[in-house]
Amino acid sequence: MRVTRLNHAVLFVSDLTRALDFYRGAFDFEVVAHEPRMNAAFLRAPGSTNHHDLGLFGLGLGARRPTRPSVGLYHLAWQVDTIEDLAEARARLIDLGAFTGESSHGATKSVYGADPDGNEFEVMWMLPRDEWGEYETRAVVEPLDLEAELRRWAGVSTG
Repeated sequence: MRVTRLNHAVLFVSDLTRALDFYRGAFDFEVVAHEPRMNAAFLRAPGSTNHHDLGLFGLGLGARRPTRPSVGLYHLAWQVDTIEDLAEARARLIDLGAFTGESSHGATKSVYGADPDGNEFEVMWMLPRDEWGEYETRAVVEPLDLEAELRRWAGVSTG
């Protein structure tokens, strides 16, 4: 089997309306389909050519959250085109009270957040491929100096 990329993610959420408000506010996603019989909605990222990038299925306010640590999905990662986009994502997550951290993974720079149900996600910017250097075969977790990265990579798009 040869896959080319991850096409979309689907999450169970407790309150579909609250989750829709969050993902539209955090990522500017648009709702492309709403399926009331399944208490589900499907969203697309701005500029995406996908049918949908995120599906949400509402389970109801009494739904249990998974405990940590447990086996299962840890987080999703959404990619942005510029380091400026990453800084904007960080500011927006802080404004929403959803920011949970940041790090440098060498070839990528990342900020982290969680939706109202605690589903964790990463927003990441990838260095140009020819700049990966030693990080071609390494997966590090180091502190992120976003101001320094903004100075170094301003105006560089990797989209």
